[in-house]
Amino acid sequence: MCGRYAVTSAPEAIRTLFGYAEQPDFPPRYNVAPTQPIAIVRMVDGRRQFALVRWGLLPSWVQDPKNFSLLINARGESVMDKPAFKAAMKYRRCLVPANGFYDWKASATRRQPYYVRAKSRQPLAFAGLWETWTGPNGEELETAAIVTTRANRALADIHDRMPVIVPPDAFDLWLNCNAVDAETAGTLIAPAPEDLLEAYEVSSAVNRTANDHAQLVEPNSATESEPVPKRAAAAGRRSARARKDDGQGVLF
Repeated sequence: MCGRYAVTSAPEAIRTLFGYAEQPDFPPRYNVAPTQPIAIVRMVDGRRQFALVRWGLLPSWVQDPKNFSLLINARGESVMDKPAFKAAMKYRRCLVPANGFYDWKASATRRQPYYVRAKSRQPLAFAGLWETWTGPNGEELETAAIVTTRANRALADIHDRMPVIVPPDAFDLWLNCNAVDAETAGTLIAPAPEDLLEAYEVSSAVNRTANDHAQLVEPNSATESEPVPKRAAAAGRRSARARKDDGQGVLF
């Protein structure tokens, strides 16, 4: 799954990789969290467009957002069928620029954060879906979710899910909803190649969304992890044995 991530490359480097015409100037983000504005790249009128949307997809048919669960992830195995994602998979696919993402390895007593990035240190593109919700007074809200798949063997010991990573030569295959149907685009929903990524332990400071600084992505010099409350220990043991989280809307 993907509940926190970082985008730290210079704006021009992101622009060059994703090929959009806009020239946004944005600071590095080391702890992007759900409900916050995130950058996406989508296809509009045949060209790639940079946009800012809220992380947490809200389908257009929702009447009251307060009564709808936050959808930060979309399981790749069911995006063709789930009512919340079916239309977006057909008509509103996007890419989410990132440099890496965080995941948490659960044990009976601790929850250790890891940072996962490309071995090349180059930016990555997560597969995403976006939607526009229109409120009763005509207000509009654009939102997005990150598509996830099963973890590859390199990451499976940390968590059983990971974001779908789209290679640069397949950007148009994912983005061009007019020319590429959902079934064809869906062939990109697969674990990342085993040699693409590296993962290492980082500080539990990332657990607080208020923390957003470069030290969050630095490797731990000494193991530092967050103790799990006793009440949650049993749940942690069950999670370690068999992770059944659907990855749709939880952070860890």
